[in-house]
Amino acid sequence: MATFKYKALSPDGTEMKGVMQAPDEYSAVQRIRQKCPVIQEITQVKESGDSKNLLSLEIGSKKIDEKALSVMCSQFAIMLRSGQMIGRVMQMVADQTADKKLKKLLQDCAEDVEEGSSVASALERHGDKMLPMTFIETVRAGEMAGTLETSFTKLESYYEKSYKNKQKVKSVMSYPIFVIVVAIIVLIVIMAKVVPSLAATFSDLGGELPMITQILIGVSKFFQRWYILMIVVIIALVIGSKIYFGTEKGRLVKGRLMLTLPVLGKINIFSGAAQFADTMSTMLSSGLTVNHAVEVTGKVLDNALLSEQVGAMIPKIEEGRGLGECMKACEFFPDNLKEMVAVGEESGSLDETLTTIADYYYNEQDHATQQAVSKLEPTIMIFLALFAGFIVLAIYLPMFTMYNLM
Repeated sequence: MATFKYKALSPDGTEMKGVMQAPDEYSAVQRIRQKCPVIQEITQVKESGDSKNLLSLEIGSKKIDEKALSVMCSQFAIMLRSGQMIGRVMQMVADQTADKKLKKLLQDCAEDVEEGSSVASALERHGDKMLPMTFIETVRAGEMAGTLETSFTKLESYYEKSYKNKQKVKSVMSYPIFVIVVAIIVLIVIMAKVVPSLAATFSDLGGELPMITQILIGVSKFFQRWYILMIVVIIALVIGSKIYFGTEKGRLVKGRLMLTLPVLGKINIFSGAAQFADTMSTMLSSGLTVNHAVEVTGKVLDNALLSEQVGAMIPKIEEGRGLGECMKACEFFPDNLKEMVAVGEESGSLDETLTTIADYYYNEQDHATQQAVSKLEPTIMIFLALFAGFIVLAIYLPMFTMYNLM
C-alpha cells in the first residue's frame, strides 16, 4: 500500500487536506473523489527509509526504550487532559524529548495527523519497526472509542511496570554474572601465564611432580595448543545457534527449553504469565475485543511457544468459547492463571482481574529470581573455593620437592 498526500475541494468549495493509503495513484484519486470532486494536488509520500543516507543511519536497536515510552505516554495523557489537540501534543512532546529516534517519529506523525491522518495510522506508518504492537493497537482502540487519554494512561502504567520488572531482574543477576566473568578472566590468566612459567621452573629442577600438578600442567598445555580451535568452535556454536533459533522450529524449541529448565523454567513461566495478563488487561481496558486482544498479546509474548499457544486460541474464541476455557490447552500457563481468568469472565471484570493477576505473577517472578540467586551465590563461591584450592595445592605441593632438590 502506498501513501498519498492530497489537497482537494469539497462539494461546497471548502479546501480539504489529508492523507490516503491506496494501492496506486489511480485508486487514491477514485477514493478521494467520492468526497471531494475537485482534486487540486496529489503526491505520493516516500517511505522514511528511502531518504536515509549513511550520515542519518541510527546505530543500535531501532526499538524505542520502554522507559522512554512510559515517559512519553505520561506526557500525552497529561496534555490531552488539558484539552490540547493530539497533533499539537505530538509536536510538543517531540520538542521535549532527547531521544533522536523518538523525536523524528513524533514529528513525522504530527505532520500526518495535522493533515487528517488518524493517530494510530500515523504511528503505524512511521513507527512500525520502532513501536511495540501493543502501543499501536491500544492507541487505535482508544482513538476509536474516544478515550485516547485513558489509553495513554494505561500504556504509561504498562511500560513503567515492565521496565521496573526487567531492571529488578538485571540488578539481581548482576552480581553472579560479575563473579563468573571475573573467575573466567582469572582462569585464563593462570592457564596462559602463571602455570607455563611454573611448569618451566619445575622442569628445570627435575624430580617427580605430584599428580595434581601434572593435571594442572596438562590442562594448561591443552589450552595453549588448542585455544584457537576452541575459539573457532565456540564462535561456530554461537552463530549456528543464532541461525537455528532464528527459524520457526528453532524458536519453538528454545521456547520449550526455556520453560522446562530447572529453576529458570519456573521463573520464565511466571514471567510469561505476568506478561500475558498485563498485556491482555491493557488491551481490554482500552476497548479491544477479546479475540483482538488475544491476537495482539500472542504476537508480543517473548516466549515463542507461549506465543504460538495463545495464537491458537483465537479460532476457539471466535467460535464463542470463553477465554478461560481456551487457556486450558496452554500447557505451561499456571492453573491459577487459567482459573482466575475464568472467574474474571464470569464476574464481568476480566480486565481488573487480569491486572491483579499480572501484579501477582510479577511478584512471584521477582521472588523466584531472588531465591534462585540466593542459591546460586553460595554455589559459585563453593566452586571458586574448590578451584582456588586445587590451584594452590598444585603449586605448593611441588615446592616441598623443590626445597629438597636445592
